[in-house]
Amino acid sequence: MKTKKLLYIEIAADIKEDILSGVYEVDSYIPTEIELEEKYQVSKITVRKAVDILVQEGYLVKKSGKGTRVISNRAFNKLSKAVSFSHILENMGHKLEKKVIALEEVDPASTIPEVKKMGTHVVKLTRMYLLDNEPYILFDHYLPNAGNLAELKKDKTSLYSWLTKQGTGISYIKDAFSVETASEEVKQALQLKGDIVLKRTRHSYNATNKLVEYSIGHYDTMKKLYEIEYEI
Repeated sequence: MKTKKLLYIEIAADIKEDILSGVYEVDSYIPTEIELEEKYQVSKITVRKAVDILVQEGYLVKKSGKGTRVISNRAFNKLSKAVSFSHILENMGHKLEKKVIALEEVDPASTIPEVKKMGTHVVKLTRMYLLDNEPYILFDHYLPNAGNLAELKKDKTSLYSWLTKQGTGISYIKDAFSVETASEEVKQALQLKGDIVLKRTRHSYNATNKLVEYSIGHYDTMKKLYEIEYEI
């Protein structure tokens, strides 16, 4: 039980953790204001401030007469006020699905510089994103082998929610984009009609500046351009 001195920011963080860990699933409703007041032993104003934070961050939406509904369990929603690409596609009426292709342990003797930085216990997760049932994005994610790999094998598992559950929080991310000639492996996987793909390289770091994710994605932009929307 939390004390009355618990700040609304801490309550927001606690509710957010429950969302990321699946206690409150997407499309479900969080407890009522009265229930949250009793749970945290705080005032109605404190509860409302906590909920407002999560509404602003894109995790919750208030429904008049119904309650407060969970609309996202992604670890990052309002990053730099940019709307995520998946949200853009969904809002345009596209269907975006992810499928796990493979999950394997990486050889400790790997010569990949980024993998070396993560230590000797690293796994490689390969996922395919399907756009309207067609191959669209192929991603290789290198991650610390923190256990609970069974969860990673599930198609719908959020990568960053999984990292958060393992105690590996993300403080900042660096993305780099380039255009390159696709390898035969990427051509076959994405069923490319041409030779060129958009390559995305991601480095994610924790609060101590340790690399905790290294990912390489290949996008078939002939099917759909990669777009970014910013809130002004």
